[in-house]
Amino acid sequence: MTVAVIGGGISGLVLAHRLRTRGTEAVVLEATARVGGNVQTLAQEGYLLESGPNSFLDREPATRELAAALGVEARIRPADVAAKNRYIFTRGALRAVPSSPPGFLTSDILSFSARLRVLGELFSARGPEGVDESLAQLGRRHLGPEATTVLLDAVQTGIYAGDPEKLSAEATFPQLVKFEREHRSLILGAIRSQRAARKATASDGGPKSKLTGLLSTFDGGLGVLVDALAAALGDAVHTDAKVEGLVPQPSGWKVRVREHGRPVELLASQVVLAVPSHVAAGLLRPLDEPLAAKLEGIPYAPIAVVHLGFAPGATPKPDGFGFLVPAVEGKAVLGTIHVSTTFPFRAEGGRGLLTCLMGGARRPDVVARDEDALVALAREELKAMTGLSATPELTQVVRWPRGIPQYTVGHLERLASLDAGLKRWPGLHLTGNAYRGVGVNDCIRDATRLGDALA
Repeated sequence: MTVAVIGGGISGLVLAHRLRTRGTEAVVLEATARVGGNVQTLAQEGYLLESGPNSFLDREPATRELAAALGVEARIRPADVAAKNRYIFTRGALRAVPSSPPGFLTSDILSFSARLRVLGELFSARGPEGVDESLAQLGRRHLGPEATTVLLDAVQTGIYAGDPEKLSAEATFPQLVKFEREHRSLILGAIRSQRAARKATASDGGPKSKLTGLLSTFDGGLGVLVDALAAALGDAVHTDAKVEGLVPQPSGWKVRVREHGRPVELLASQVVLAVPSHVAAGLLRPLDEPLAAKLEGIPYAPIAVVHLGFAPGATPKPDGFGFLVPAVEGKAVLGTIHVSTTFPFRAEGGRGLLTCLMGGARRPDVVARDEDALVALAREELKAMTGLSATPELTQVVRWPRGIPQYTVGHLERLASLDAGLKRWPGLHLTGNAYRGVGVNDCIRDATRLGDALA
């Protein structure tokens, strides 16, 4: 029998592809008319617009291996060198993020007293053993209150759009927790880790970029990867195929599907739920209410993506990747990506393209506004923060009411509980961005791991 993969987002597609390359039959059942989930690239009026993720760090072996297997590795494009310049809007102005820890001593991104407090991190203490702290708690103990509300909040905003008082430090930034456990100081841990990585990279003759990975995309946007996966899977992908029920069988599962309006039943040896956790909860509730409740308990941050395209010369060309906005500034814009600087090929003829991310866990009300209101608010705040007053020639808004899963305090315990609960249902599995990483690389890595385990 086959493996039924429910959900045609990046996780489901990668899993099915991995299974089939390992000689295991798999089908993808996607409820909507298109695959890719929140990975979607649109070509519009000379612009390449990403509805969801904009890029990935080219440091994950599973992602490179997948691109090579699909024949699209040569289409990977690194960001322009200017993308190394990044900013945070704090204390009423855009301030450059230093490229190295020593740079913080002379940077104005933090007040002088806050910089002194960060220096004191070298003498900070470890946190309590066995306690899943919030990210904010970890930050205040090591970096102080200002660096936590400015720097750490800005960094997590760019990944999770969350609330650091609620996010689990170990689930969201496990490397920081590892630094604390092994080196006591985050700064010492980071320095020693970089030294070890440089030695390892030098010994194998690799480039310096292997330390952190180059920000990258494909020449046609991230949709290139989705299209290549769909083409490789062919008729193993079923769209407009909504799964309505799961029935355990002695030798696997019966999957009840409504495909293009017609009821269909599929027998599968294994079932993988590669859908958002709340969708998985709905499928499992008739079988296992406690397991469904744990899945439903994973919150999501709503996100509005606002694209603004400008005619050539209408606005000065930005000189970096973009900027992030800590919550203390009270803005609806969480951050802005200077897309046409980072990936110039995504805006034809010297046009300018900005992508504003709005809302998040602390401003969910923003995402409920209509498109005109969101565009107006984005332009108003951009003008206040950057002085940009030009009228865009293109606007587009994409809303994700459940945009980014939130790994809140207790997330790792929840995962352990989910794994234990799944043992009651042999042949049932979970993958996706709600569990072990929210980024494109994370999804590819976890789906690849599961595919190898099932094959």
